[in-house]
Amino acid sequence: MYQHFIRLSLMALLFVLAVHPASAQDEEKTPEKAEQEKGKKKGGFKDYADLITKDAITDDGLFKVHQVDEKYYYEIPFSLLDQDMLLVSRISKIAPGLGGGYVNAGSKTNEQLIRWKRMNNNIHLKAVSYNSVANDSLPIYISVQDNNYQPIIMAFKIEGFNPDSSAALIEVSDLFLTDVTAISGLSDRLRKAYKVKSLDKKRSFISRMSSYPENVEVRHDMTFSASEPPANSRTGTISLEMSQSMYLLPEQPMQARLFDKRVGWFTMRQIDYGSEALKADQKTYIRRWKLVPKDPAAYARGELVEPVKPIIYYLDPATPKKWRPYFKQGIEDWQVAFEAAGFKNAIIAREAPTDDPDWSPEDARYSTVRYVASTTRNAVGPSVSDPRSGEIIESDIIWYHNHLRSYRNRYLLETGAANPSARTLNTPEAEIGEMMRRVISHEVGHALGLPHNMKASYAYPTDSLRSASFTQKWGLAATIMDYTRYNYVAQPEDKGVRWVRMLGPYDNYAINWGYRYIPGADSPEAEKTTLNQWISDKAGDPMYLFGSGNPYDPSSQTECVGDDPILASTYGLKNLKIVAPNLARWTTTDGEGYEDLEELYGELLGVWSRFSSHVVANIGGVYERFKTTDEEGVTYQHLDKAEQEEALDFLLENVFTTPEWLLQPEIISNISASGSIDRIRSLQTRQINNLLREDRLKRMVENEALNRTKAYTMTTMMKDLRAGLWSEVAKKEPIDAFRRNLQRSHVARLEKLMKDDQAERSDISAVVRAELKAIQRLAKNAAGQYKEGIVQYHLQDIDAMVETILHPLPVGTK
Repeated sequence: MYQHFIRLSLMALLFVLAVHPASAQDEEKTPEKAEQEKGKKKGGFKDYADLITKDAITDDGLFKVHQVDEKYYYEIPFSLLDQDMLLVSRISKIAPGLGGGYVNAGSKTNEQLIRWKRMNNNIHLKAVSYNSVANDSLPIYISVQDNNYQPIIMAFKIEGFNPDSSAALIEVSDLFLTDVTAISGLSDRLRKAYKVKSLDKKRSFISRMSSYPENVEVRHDMTFSASEPPANSRTGTISLEMSQSMYLLPEQPMQARLFDKRVGWFTMRQIDYGSEALKADQKTYIRRWKLVPKDPAAYARGELVEPVKPIIYYLDPATPKKWRPYFKQGIEDWQVAFEAAGFKNAIIAREAPTDDPDWSPEDARYSTVRYVASTTRNAVGPSVSDPRSGEIIESDIIWYHNHLRSYRNRYLLETGAANPSARTLNTPEAEIGEMMRRVISHEVGHALGLPHNMKASYAYPTDSLRSASFTQKWGLAATIMDYTRYNYVAQPEDKGVRWVRMLGPYDNYAINWGYRYIPGADSPEAEKTTLNQWISDKAGDPMYLFGSGNPYDPSSQTECVGDDPILASTYGLKNLKIVAPNLARWTTTDGEGYEDLEELYGELLGVWSRFSSHVVANIGGVYERFKTTDEEGVTYQHLDKAEQEEALDFLLENVFTTPEWLLQPEIISNISASGSIDRIRSLQTRQINNLLREDRLKRMVENEALNRTKAYTMTTMMKDLRAGLWSEVAKKEPIDAFRRNLQRSHVARLEKLMKDDQAERSDISAVVRAELKAIQRLAKNAAGQYKEGIVQYHLQDIDAMVETILHPLPVGTK
């Protein structure tokens, strides 16, 4: 009976299906809905073939990347989840004027350690920090992890898996097409400056995505709406092309080397909570390439040994052929320094292969020197380093084409008086090549881990730079990492001297200190005794001092040469006084305009100003010598009174008097209708403001408090300055337009000092008030002694200016 019922039911069902071949639900299904459901698997994942279609553009490397129409996918192997990677964000193409000249194409905007991490059916991109660390065997490790929870940059839904289920597919388009702060090219400062509103997704796009064995590269355009863009204001738009470089870091970090500030290195910092110190111990490590000897036994015997993996730089194919030999020399000049560290052939220059279609300068396995067609006058030596250990992974030196012009101009201005071959706009090719070689060496030095060392020029006696034998052997400074570009000290009678910088003894010393392999030292702490001994061996020798450059130390000034800034600037000005009257003849060409002359004249004024700044640094100056507690002497020492007095005498004679030698009629009458007075005023005002900096005056006050009779006091300096700047008034001599401007600038600077010091009411206020009163008396008493005219009016105006400063009208008074 039951079986009979079943047969009847099946017959009825078949009858219904015959009449209605599709269910009501099937009738409502659209073609689009059917396509969406096609390929769906358990868990909502799609089939690989439906995601990565036959039309996909795929690139395989660290992991596969895919472009399917306007969608971009990462195919991330599960083996790479939770692996440390480094994400470096750079601006690859920049809007004109963005950053006011301090940001260029190639500028790094962020560098962060990241990990890809699976969370259920999502992949998270997380930012990781090694700023706080502890050994994972210690109990405090748990607390370090809990108090340094990793932020999520972006979460991605897993769309599907590759055929063998060893990798997850995620669509990453939104990472590059939305305004993700972690990889943006615009900082908060720039957003505020240009009143950026938002990223316009419709005008943003991914232009390229490539995968290499050790890194993934993405190029994407970001277009922002802005009320006040730096250029093309009517568009209300800022567009950038961003470069995102993601590097796989070594599974086992290189052993780090502890930093010592007595030797200059780029660094990275960690706070070690597992340290035995009774505090959270901040440790600083240097940034360097990993060099390990192929033959440790031979290395230990003191033989030169090749490294397992040398540092290799490839020349950009865009580099003009005539400059390539100089670029190669600039790179391989560092081989001598590495030999001091026990390595031979440690750094090698090669031309990029033109017959290998797979070779790319963006491949992290290759470091390059790129030649960029740009009007930027600069060269840079950035590098990418592992934040866990300081190991430099890769580096791209960038040479901007117009940097040649900067060096030609400086060569003419600073050496032309004594160097006949510099007296032209067409500098001989070999000499330009030599300059380029040394610039490349300087930038490679940065990429090796070395910062600027501005104290290196102070290692050499100033008069020794006039000696051919000395300069040809030792160069112009103890390191190529100083900004000692040219020998502006040598005089016309000095023959055979070296004009251009080169590597020096400090370079060998620093590379040995940072790169020498120390057998048996299996931790950073185990190396410390040896490293300290190497520094102690050179203690007291100025060739091995380090100073990064600061405004208060006259022995650590940028662009300076020699150990006596006053003498060096005296020689430099003597040369400029030869260059100035010849500048028009050396820089003009028949049939051409005066644009080159105008450019060179502007730079000539800049050189004069720079020489002046070097001398200003002596006043209120403090020598800085980094020391450890076991060394003799002090770290900070004020300059002698006599040195400071000599510096002010130089300024009064050479800077604050009217520089008639700069006012060359042949130049002035051909470059502009007016402006000479304003140019000189600007330069002299800059030095007045520099001399009367608040921090400088405070150092003088402190020096007087500590050293009393040995100090050059702020009061004395102010009186000496007033006597010099207002000497015509005391002598009832004519005061020219340049001098009148300088006197107004003097009063204006005193006014600013008084206003800035109102809250503190320090000794600065007291001395400034007394100075203003003295100037007012001087001007008031002298005004009637001059005949009616501009000088009398000027002195009357000074009287009124000071009166307003000392007795301002109440707020709201008209």
